[in-house]
Amino acid sequence: MTEQTATPMPTPRPLPLHLAMQTLTYALSLGALPTLRNGSIDWKALLPEKANPANADLTEDEWKQFCAAVAAETDARVRRFADGVAAFTRAVSGPPHRSSLPDVWSEGTTTLRRAEADGPPVVLVPSLVNRAYILDLQPRRSLARYLAASGFDTYLIDWDGPGPDEKRFGFDDYVKRLERVVDHVIAETGQKPAVVGYCMGGNLALALAAVAGDKIAALGLLATPWDFEAMPAAPRTMLAASMPMLRQTLAFMNELPVDVLQAMFASLDPGATARKFRNFAGLDPDGRTAQEFVRLESWLNDGVPLAPKVAEACLQGWYVENLPGRGLWTCCGVTVDPAKIDIPVLCMVPSNDVIVPPETAKPLGVLLPRAETREVKAGHIGMVAGSRAKKVLFEPLAEWLNGTLDESLGHIEKKGHLT
Repeated sequence: MTEQTATPMPTPRPLPLHLAMQTLTYALSLGALPTLRNGSIDWKALLPEKANPANADLTEDEWKQFCAAVAAETDARVRRFADGVAAFTRAVSGPPHRSSLPDVWSEGTTTLRRAEADGPPVVLVPSLVNRAYILDLQPRRSLARYLAASGFDTYLIDWDGPGPDEKRFGFDDYVKRLERVVDHVIAETGQKPAVVGYCMGGNLALALAAVAGDKIAALGLLATPWDFEAMPAAPRTMLAASMPMLRQTLAFMNELPVDVLQAMFASLDPGATARKFRNFAGLDPDGRTAQEFVRLESWLNDGVPLAPKVAEACLQGWYVENLPGRGLWTCCGVTVDPAKIDIPVLCMVPSNDVIVPPETAKPLGVLLPRAETREVKAGHIGMVAGSRAKKVLFEPLAEWLNGTLDESLGHIEKKGHLT
């Protein structure tokens, strides 16, 4: 068994950034008030007509009351956020959940876990930037256990953080390790597996299919980005401008730290963390909703750093230069060309995804010759671990795998599904 990397603080990461954003929001809200009244900034496109004080004939006392109400609301929001963070910290006890599935293979910091069943094998490939247990979060919300209960011999790759060897890894090395995982599964089961990749794990699965597609029976791509030109322009522009600084960080720390990655994710929806922790402050800490929030948020804060070569290839090569979308991404000496991947593929695209916007993932459904695309009414994380994950992802994925693998491996007898 490999040793897991350090346990993080039980707070939204990076906490100083989130606290600074709340304080800045407070200050800017008060500082912007005079511009509402004197018209020095045109707020017409941002505020409904009735909500703009410039359109109201306010007396001086009424204006002071309005300013006091804004100050009270901003103060209350900051306090509710702080209360939510404090409640979350109190609710977290012990180390993060992690997956309890048994280990069956390991190499370096990578562990292969198995939810054994009698049917054909399926390999789940998570992202490199988050812990694998999002696909085995709890018995009621575990894609790995659901597939096993549906009759699939299910394997879950746990990459963990990069150790001494992985610190030197690029995408080529991870794809070669993924191929060794598949080789192990074939040797153990006597069958080619279906490979299902989530987020960046889908890109790794695509690269493996380009390099060694004869070892894969089918491919599932869950919220997998491809055309990075379809990402919002502002974050990509900011990232391009930040690359010199990020390269210095990589050279100094020999990794891209978790808090830097978390700050990047936070920039995609700057208000999301504040909203969810303000909401959590009002929940019953012993209630199911609060407990599920704690489990999922603990996973979010239990990230792993990226190896320098992987970080450079991902941030510069994917997000800035859009090498995949332009048909220029190579791995293990092979151009990853979806048009040449001649195996059955299911692309599942979350319609409410902020991390991988739908238009970023949809091109794969067109480029892959044997692909089927299904849009899922969920967000990036909700699709695999939310309250509706069983309905929107687990069930349709299992049905597709059953029908697709049935052609070559025989019908899979239905087992009792998890509830």
